[in-house]
Amino acid sequence: MTLSPDAGLDTLFTWIRTESPTHDVAGVNLMMDLVVAQMADAPVAIERLPGASGLGDALVLRAGPERDEPAILVMSHLDTVHPVGTIQNDLRLRVEGDRLYGPGVYDMKAGAWFALEAFKAVARQGSAARPMIFIVTPDEEIGSPMTRPVIESIGRRSAFALVTEPARDGGKIVTSRKGVGRFDVHVEGRPSHAGSRHPDGRNAIYEAARQILAVEAMTDYGRGVTTTVGMISGGSAVNTIPQHCHFPIDLRVETVADGEALTAAIMALRAQNPDFNVTVTGEMNRPPYECSDATARLFDHAKSLASEIGFDLATCPRAGGGSDGNFTAAIGTPTLDGLGIDGDGAHTLQEYGLISSIAPRRALMTRLLETLR
Repeated sequence: MTLSPDAGLDTLFTWIRTESPTHDVAGVNLMMDLVVAQMADAPVAIERLPGASGLGDALVLRAGPERDEPAILVMSHLDTVHPVGTIQNDLRLRVEGDRLYGPGVYDMKAGAWFALEAFKAVARQGSAARPMIFIVTPDEEIGSPMTRPVIESIGRRSAFALVTEPARDGGKIVTSRKGVGRFDVHVEGRPSHAGSRHPDGRNAIYEAARQILAVEAMTDYGRGVTTTVGMISGGSAVNTIPQHCHFPIDLRVETVADGEALTAAIMALRAQNPDFNVTVTGEMNRPPYECSDATARLFDHAKSLASEIGFDLATCPRAGGGSDGNFTAAIGTPTLDGLGIDGDGAHTLQEYGLISSIAPRRALMTRLLETLR
C-alpha cells in the first residue's frame, strides 16, 4: 500500500528504506548521515568517530546544561541483521493496521528515531535535568567490538544509561539480561584417502561431534545457562578423511560467576585421542546485566512517569539477548533497557513495530531526560 507521512513518520520510513546491515559500511554511514541531518537545527554538539576494522562510523551527541556532573546516557544502534535487498523482496516496508513492517524497524530503528527526536526536543527547550549524551553505534549486532570502549568510558562518567532496544512482550521494560560468550573451536585430525587409506586417517568432524556433545551438555536451564553450536564446517572432499573442522559456540549466562565457570569449561575442551588437536579461542563478549538496587529505583521512576503519561510500565523476565546495556550495567551505571518501540519479530522476516507505541514511549524518553536527577 502507499505510505502516507503521518506525524513525522515519513522520516522513519526513510530510515527503514536505508538498509544498514552491520558490515555494509556505506549503508551504516548513510544512517549516521541521516542522524546528523536530524540534529542540524538543534543545539547539539556532534562528534563523529571514524569506523575501523571494516565497520561504519559512530556518533556521540552532547546537549543539555554545561555542568561538570554525570550525564544521562542514551544508547542506540543503527546496524541491522537483514542483508541488503530484504526490503525489496522478503520484508517490504508496509503498514497493516497498527503494524509497521520493515527490516530493522523493531530492532531498533524506530526506537532510535523517536529517542533522538526526544533528545533533540529537550535540547531545544533547555529542559534537561542533566547533561545529555547520546551514543549511536554501528556494531551492536556483532557485540560492539569497536564501540565498547567508548560506551564503557562514557558510561563510567554517567549517572544513568537508557537503551532504546525494543520493548518485550507487549511493551515491557528490560532491567536484566544474560551475559553472552562467543568461542571458536578448531579440531585438527589427520587426512587420508577414504578408500585406500581409511585406517590411517583421523576424522576431525568425528572428533568435533564428540566435542559438540560435551558443549551441548553444559546447558543448565535451572541456572539459566545455555550453550549452542549453531554452525559447523569441515572437510575438503567426500572421499577424504577430513583434517580440519571448525564450529562456534554461543554461551548465555545469568551471573558473572557462571560466566567465569562456563568460560573455563569451554576453554578446557580437549581431545580424548592424542591423534587429534583441539584449539579453543574466545571469551565473554557481554557481561551479565543484573538488576541492581539502583536500576530497580530507576525503573520505579520510569513507571511513575509512564503512569502520568497514561500507560502502565512493567518489566519482563531476564532477557536472553545481550545489548550495549550489558556494558553499562556491568560497570555499575543504573541501566534501563527496552525503551524502544513495541512490536515483535526481531531478526525475522516478520519484523514489525506498533505505531501506537511511538508517541507514549517518546513521551517517556522525554520525561526521563527532564527528570532524572
